[in-house]
Amino acid sequence: MSNHSERQLVTGEIYHIFSKSIAGFVIFNDQSEFSRIIDTMKYYKVENPPTKFSYFMNRSKDDNFFWNLNEADSLVNILAYCIMPTHVHLILKQIKDKGISIFMNNILNSHTRYFNTKHNRKGPLWESRFKRVVVKTDEQLLHLTRYVHLNPTTSFLVSRPEDWHASSYGEYLSKSIAVKNDKLCDYEEILKIDSEEYKKFVDERICYQRELAKIKHLFIE
Repeated sequence: MSNHSERQLVTGEIYHIFSKSIAGFVIFNDQSEFSRIIDTMKYYKVENPPTKFSYFMNRSKDDNFFWNLNEADSLVNILAYCIMPTHVHLILKQIKDKGISIFMNNILNSHTRYFNTKHNRKGPLWESRFKRVVVKTDEQLLHLTRYVHLNPTTSFLVSRPEDWHASSYGEYLSKSIAVKNDKLCDYEEILKIDSEEYKKFVDERICYQRELAKIKHLFIE
């Protein structure tokens, strides 16, 4: 798939974003690496973070001031995500002009610096520029969230999507106040998710991921 120009990333539109490591290299090896990229996403979705990243990483779990910023402070809204060992899937709504590009450049470059330092390596980590497909309807979006959340089961990394903790699936299912207070995704104004119904919607396709080929045009891989 060819890359689109910057002007085609339209503010207010929703995109399926995909970025893969070079030659399928494993870039998320353990829980600390998965957790860090999720924290990086939390930090860089804000246009002007109110604190340095080093302080943010050492914050108290009770320190929620960072999440109380309104949409006007955000570059993007994260609607869903799944971090896989060799690639990342994100569903993003662009809030500000060039917001997706700025956000993606920040998180990918940050992980490259972290990973190279940790593993004593040099050079690029990601395969070319991230790829994207626009999502045009709420129905497409709902099916796409299922596809994203089913990635770990499709790859036989886990038996159930809820067993893969490096995705937003837990946020879609949880009624816990603690989870909602520390959530990363902002999908409520677009998708009305009933956790029990959504779980059924996802579970019914665990063994039938091929059926999702009917929305293949949304998939980037």
